[in-house]
Amino acid sequence: MLRLSVYTFPYTSYLVAFARYVAVGNEPFLSTYNGTYETTTLPALQNIQAALTKSGLSNRVKVTVPLNADVYQSSSEKPSDGIFRPDINSVMLQIVKFLNDNGAPFTVNIYPFISLYADPNFPVDYAFFNGYQPAINDNGRTYDNVFDANHDTLVWALQKNGFGNLPIIVGEIGWPTDGDRNANLQYAQHFNQGFMSRYMSGKGTPMRPSPIDAYLFSLIDEDAKSIQPGNFERHWGMFYLDGKPKYQLNLGSARGNGLVGADGVDQLAKKWCVLKPSANLNDDQVAPSVAYACQNADCTSLGFGTSCGNLDVHGNISYAFNSYYQVNDQMDSACKFPGLSMITDKDPSVGDCKFRIMIQTDSAGLHGKVGSLTTVLISFLLLLCCNLLF
Repeated sequence: MLRLSVYTFPYTSYLVAFARYVAVGNEPFLSTYNGTYETTTLPALQNIQAALTKSGLSNRVKVTVPLNADVYQSSSEKPSDGIFRPDINSVMLQIVKFLNDNGAPFTVNIYPFISLYADPNFPVDYAFFNGYQPAINDNGRTYDNVFDANHDTLVWALQKNGFGNLPIIVGEIGWPTDGDRNANLQYAQHFNQGFMSRYMSGKGTPMRPSPIDAYLFSLIDEDAKSIQPGNFERHWGMFYLDGKPKYQLNLGSARGNGLVGADGVDQLAKKWCVLKPSANLNDDQVAPSVAYACQNADCTSLGFGTSCGNLDVHGNISYAFNSYYQVNDQMDSACKFPGLSMITDKDPSVGDCKFRIMIQTDSAGLHGKVGSLTTVLISFLLLLCCNLLF
């Protein structure tokens, strides 16, 4: 069964029956952290393990730590040259031994999109499951996609240190739909369907040919997530914030689409905050107003190659104003940029660039059900679990 993970879910009783792992932290050894968590991650794992043991759950629930794929590396394109990153080799071996001793899996987040994002010369087809040629030949094992090569680089790093049989979970895998020229609906659908088709076929990697244990990331977009790694970070969802699927995705269920939209989610009124046609673009308030709107809302769909990357200056300003207006639940005061903004009932969306309307987050707007996005998440989980199980 493919499991879908959801972070920050307050009604845990809905998920208790499905609990198999406890994730401690997330990617604590990113090189950008400069070693901040190197001395605290293992003790945290040990503390959680002790709590599971004390509660009698340690045989059913395993503790792990999701790690970024940069904790290992290869000096060449070949996975067989894989080793753990030298600066964290010691702590990685301690953690791997801890996982092995407690029957827990190694959890790694693998994102082929990042390879494409980080290197403009990276071959696009190698990021997908198209059978890229020429494939890499590693002592008779062939690699025609970066996922397999990345995964097996980890396998080799484990094997060289005596842990060749340690189970591996792919904690996160997916593709964003906006915020970068390579983040779009077509690529996301193509990648996720390619991965799902592999999963449903039971195909593993050259070093681990058995079925892969993985979590698709993610359920919905996160419009307040940090964009330090890139503007794409807010657009990993398979669903929009209003619960509508972004694209078709066959999950191996009887349903053709596989993704089912959430019921009972209402939008606010069809109103948008835009730039006044009479506004003076040379006004000293334009730049600070746009900066304020984007800082306090979400403008990551603006930029080169993004869904709204072809807007003119009027469109860019209107998009920023509307984003702030919607985040603030269409309050009149949120469309009061001095002498620049106005409220309209005419949808300013252009082609693929959507000026979105916020969903209602009060209990009345959700027909008396549990308020806010909690209801949306519960609906998602129940529908998706049913699709995946039956």
